[in-house]
Amino acid sequence: MSQRQSKSEEAGSRESERRHTILRAAIDVFARKGYHGCRIADVAREAGVAYGLVYHYFKNKDELLETVAATGWSGFVTRLRAVAEDEASSLEQKVHGIAAVAFEAYRVDPRAVKVLILEIARSPAGGHVVTRQQAFLDTIRMAAQMFARAQAEGQLRAELDPMLCASLLFGSIEMGLTAFVSGLMEDRGPEALARAQTQIAESFLRGVLPTVEVAPAAKPKVARRP
Repeated sequence: MSQRQSKSEEAGSRESERRHTILRAAIDVFARKGYHGCRIADVAREAGVAYGLVYHYFKNKDELLETVAATGWSGFVTRLRAVAEDEASSLEQKVHGIAAVAFEAYRVDPRAVKVLILEIARSPAGGHVVTRQQAFLDTIRMAAQMFARAQAEGQLRAELDPMLCASLLFGSIEMGLTAFVSGLMEDRGPEALARAQTQIAESFLRGVLPTVEVAPAAKPKVARRP
C-alpha cells in the first residue's frame, strides 16, 4: 500500500468518525430538547466540535433528523425482516420475535428510540423526514405478508385482514414503547421491559390465533450487566 493511499484511508476514517460523533450528539440533543428546542450550536457543543463543522456534514437541522431516522430505521427493519421471513418459526414465535426486536432496540439505545417515536413518528417535525411514511408503510406491508402466509397455513384466523393485523401489531408495540419513552412507566428497568414485551405480544396473539388458548411464553431473558 502506498503512503498516499494510506493517508487517504486514514483521512476517510477520521471523516466517518467525526460524522458519527455529530450524529450521536444530535440524537442526544433531540432526545433531551426535542426537534424544535434543538439548535445546531447545541449539537456542536454536545459533539465537542466547532459550530461550522456540523454544517460541513449536514446542511441543516432537518437533514440531521432525516439521517437519524434513516440510520435508526434501516437497522431495525433488517432485524424485523429476519424474524418475519424465518420459515422455521411459527406465527406465535414471530410475533414474540418482532416484539423482542423492538424492545431490544430500546434497551440498547433508549434515546434513539425516543427520537424515532416522539420526534419522527409522532411530532409534526417528523414531516420534514421525507422517508418517514414510506419506511413505515414498507414495514407494515412486510408484516402483512407474514400474516398472509400464516393465514394460508391455518395459523391465523381466516376472517382477519392481514394488513390490519400488521397495523395493529406495530401500533401496539409503538404505544407500548411510547409509555416508556414518555415517562408514563416509572419503572424502566430490564424486568419491566421484559414484562411489557411479553404482555404486548401475548395480548395481540389472543386476538388473532385460531384458538384463544395461547401457550404462555417462556420468561424473557434479561441481559445482566457484568
